[in-house]
This record gives sequence, structure tokens and C-alpha cells, in this order.
Amino acid sequence: MKPRILIVDDQERVADVIATALAHAGYECETHQSGASALAAIEQRAVDAVVTDWKMTGMDGIELLREVRRRRPGLPVILITAYGSVSSAVAAMREGAFDYVTKPFDNDELRATIARALELTRLARENRYLRQEIGNRYSPDTIIAESPRSREVLDLVRRVAPSRAAVLIQGESGTGKELIARLLHYWSDRVGNPLVAVNCKAFAQGVLESELFGHEKGSFTGAIAARAGCFERASGGTLFLDEIGEVGLEFQAKLLRAVQEGEVLRVGGAQPRKVDVRIVAATNRPIRDEIAAGRFREDLFFRLNVIPIQLAPLRERREDIIPLARHFLAHQTAETGRQLAFTAKAEEAILAHRWPGNVRELENAVERGAVLARGDTVSPEDLLLEQSGPTARAAMTGTLQESIDEVVAARINAAIEAARGNRAEAARNLGIDRATLWRLMKRMGI
Repeated sequence: MKPRILIVDDQERVADVIATALAHAGYECETHQSGASALAAIEQRAVDAVVTDWKMTGMDGIELLREVRRRRPGLPVILITAYGSVSSAVAAMREGAFDYVTKPFDNDELRATIARALELTRLARENRYLRQEIGNRYSPDTIIAESPRSREVLDLVRRVAPSRAAVLIQGESGTGKELIARLLHYWSDRVGNPLVAVNCKAFAQGVLESELFGHEKGSFTGAIAARAGCFERASGGTLFLDEIGEVGLEFQAKLLRAVQEGEVLRVGGAQPRKVDVRIVAATNRPIRDEIAAGRFREDLFFRLNVIPIQLAPLRERREDIIPLARHFLAHQTAETGRQLAFTAKAEEAILAHRWPGNVRELENAVERGAVLARGDTVSPEDLLLEQSGPTARAAMTGTLQESIDEVVAARINAAIEAARGNRAEAARNLGIDRATLWRLMKRMGI
């Protein structure tokens, strides 16, 4: 949609000239000869910006500005004046004007001013939306923490989040280490700055150095341009180093220097660059054992382990299991549009399971149950937590996940065959949306 600009001038000819100039730039313009008329229009339809003459009979530009600010605080107002003095500019800015343009005005200058106002308004609106989304998603009230151990961790996170101290999160795979890292960032004063996450296991050691520290043009084959690394990109914010236990000893020494000195040297660079980052690292390896085995530097461990956070496996915080399962099922309900609930026996099975894959395994099981549920309830059989029946006995040579995938694939293939290849109909018969069906088919190679 075209941005809608309200033009207010008691001289109709002048208002029409401004409207013509702005229409050529792609704006939808509406002219008014009085402030009262403009205010009435603002109440009736959405407006993106107001351009008003300073001196008008009746309500002048400053009075209109004050009223717009009262009714629509975020709406930018640009004043046009024949009195381009410093005092008038100061008065306009003090009252909350976005900017002012002097007569005789230049069309390009006016268009550029409006474009700047609209861009800043868009960014402010986007920032408010993102802050609201972050607040909703990472509010303490939305975090599932029923067990004493989980509550202790959340209390610790709340206390240390405002600091810039390095944090080392340890725990088994799937226990929620990345969620804790994000809470540390979003509950801190750095929330308006970047959170950059790096999985150290995903990169070869040589590539990891370039990824974290950046590189200069021509520093290696393929370096066709200089590139800032994750340390620089996270400056002012938080750098999350996941799987830190996978980093080799040689690179650990370089990482230690970066953490100690607060500066990085790009690959092929000559001058170190200062960075302001809060380091949060995570690992599923017992780092003390890695140090004893000579695979991890003790000095780097002490630099990263200023605030230690140990996450308990799901089997040791059983009070969290059913609330988490219901939370994940509610997410599936919202995503698929199906009203689903666990049967009592399903919740008994969920509570009895050992969950070696922790929260991640639980989330996958709930998604699986939502896909396989025949009606509006999820039964133990839908979760496929244990092997049973002819299909499972035939698949005893494979892993549990392979057996589960075989059952799901068989259901999907049968549904597609029954629908004669119509995937939309197959998805409806399975009780899932097309996106979920497509995702499952892609993962299973169907």
C-alpha cells in the first residue's frame, strides 16, 4: 500500500502543489485547508505522515502539531515555514516536530524528509513489535519451570543477566542450553543489540577462526572481500558459543586471548579490533574431564566459567515433564488448528518414560503424537515411546527412531495413496496442515 500523507495548508493552491510533488514520489496524498479538517481525517483513516504549513488562519501549524502529538504520538509531523530561523526550528523540535522545511521549498528536499520520517517510523514500529514478541516469548511467566531445580536455574539467570560476566552452561544434549543463553541476553540491558549464536562443532578449526574473528580480503583462497566475524557482529550484544567443548587446543589459545583482551585479529589482518561482547558458552561434555584428559585448556575454562550454570536432565526434574508436554501440544494445536489433548494413559506414559534425549526428545514425541492422533486425543500409541506390535517386532534390528520413522512414513504413504496423490487431501485426512506434511515427507525422503 502507498504511504498516506496528509497535507494541511489554508491556501488550496499551495496544498495542491505539494500533493502533486509527493504523488510523483509514489505517495497517496490528501489535502485539507484547516487543522480541524485534518484532525477529523486522522480519526477516520490511518495516516503515515502530516505536512502542515506553520502560519494558517484558525489553528496554526504548531497547534495542529500539539493536537496530533496528543492523539497520535508516533505520527511524524513536518512543518513548512517561511521563517527559517534557528528559533523557529528549535520551537518546532521542542514541540515534537519531526523536521521543518522552509519556503520556497525544494521538492526533492521535501520528498527526502518525508522518506526519512517514514523509515524512522517503520523502524520504531518494528522495534516495538520485536520487543513485544521477545517479551511475550521470553517472559518469566512463559518459561516452564515447575521443579525446584528449574526454578533455581531461572532465579540464577535473572540475577546474572544484567551483568557482563561470562557464563558457561553445562548439561546433556536437549536440556535447553540455548534457551538459557537467550534468556541471559533478552533479560539483560543488551537486548537491543545483537545475539549471535555459533555452533562450534559445525565448523572445521580453520573455518571456525574465520567465522569468529573474520578475515581480510585475499587472506585465503575464496576471500574475495573482507568480512567481519561473529565477535564483531555481536559487539554491544551477546556471543553464544555452543558446543565449546569441541574446539581444538590450538584455537583455544586464540579464543582465550580474544576473551581476555576484548579484541580480535581477523585472519590475514595486522591490527586487532576492539569488541564489546558478553560471552555465553555451552557444552554437553564434562569440561573438568576434558581438562584432565588434556583436551581443554584450564585457563580458558576459568575465563568462561565465571558464572557456571548446570542444567539437570529431564529425568531428574519430573515435575516439568507434563507441563512441558502440554505446552508443546498447545503449540501443535495452534500450528495445525486441531484441538488436541492427551489421554490420561498418554500422560502416564510420558511421565514414565526416561527421556534420554531430554526436552528435545519430548518435543519431538509430542509433535509425532499430534501427527498420528486419529481424533482429538493423543494416546500412548500415537507417541510411539516404546516398540510394540507387529511393525515394531519387524524393525527390532534398527534404532527406535528408525522404527518410529517407518511407522510415520507408512501412515503418510497410505494417506497419499488413499487420496490418489492429492497431498492437500492426505494432509486433511491425517489431521495436519500441508506444511507439516511437506516437512515430514522431506525429512523421510518420501
